[in-house]
Amino acid sequence: MRTRVRGWRWRHNPLRRRSDVVEAWTALAVTVLLLLGAPLAGVLTGWWAHGEARAVAARERADRHEVRAVVVGRTPDTPPSVEGGSRRPTPVAVRWTEPGGGTRTAVARVPAGTHTGDTVDVWFDAHGHNAPAPPTESAVWQHTLSMGVAATGGTVAVVLLAHGVVRRVSLRHRLDEWDRDWALTEPQWTRRRPA
Repeated sequence: MRTRVRGWRWRHNPLRRRSDVVEAWTALAVTVLLLLGAPLAGVLTGWWAHGEARAVAARERADRHEVRAVVVGRTPDTPPSVEGGSRRPTPVAVRWTEPGGGTRTAVARVPAGTHTGDTVDVWFDAHGHNAPAPPTESAVWQHTLSMGVAATGGTVAVVLLAHGVVRRVSLRHRLDEWDRDWALTEPQWTRRRPA
């Protein structure tokens, strides 16, 4: 029958080796890092990413403007190729009326399947070039969560990898210590002379 003595690596006893103490402290450090360090790294990274994404979104909102335009150019007769399960936007000529009363025409990307005469919402930057819409608040939060989860996962992976390396080195040292101790003990038990 096998009994398990808890905490034997922490108490002083003749069976405890230096490698056992290192492994015990490493296990404690890994536990703390996994329970506190990894989530903290995720939260801090997410907080930083949220601030950066909101700043980018605010700059893009200030630089870009949305117009309601009518498609005046000829749209392709064949549907665009499907890449990744979604249709790519098609560049066509669109026309809209400026708030001052002037009419403007430009080339903009419109959703696939749009036909001549359809009304679409398009975005332009300060130079009058077609641009993607600025990130929405949900896109900012999606970026925040993605970065936080990636940082947490990366921290967990690094901690577990380091723990594996320390355990492997500790095992080698433990086997070396046992070999040295056995070299001293074996002659007493077997009555053999050391070589």
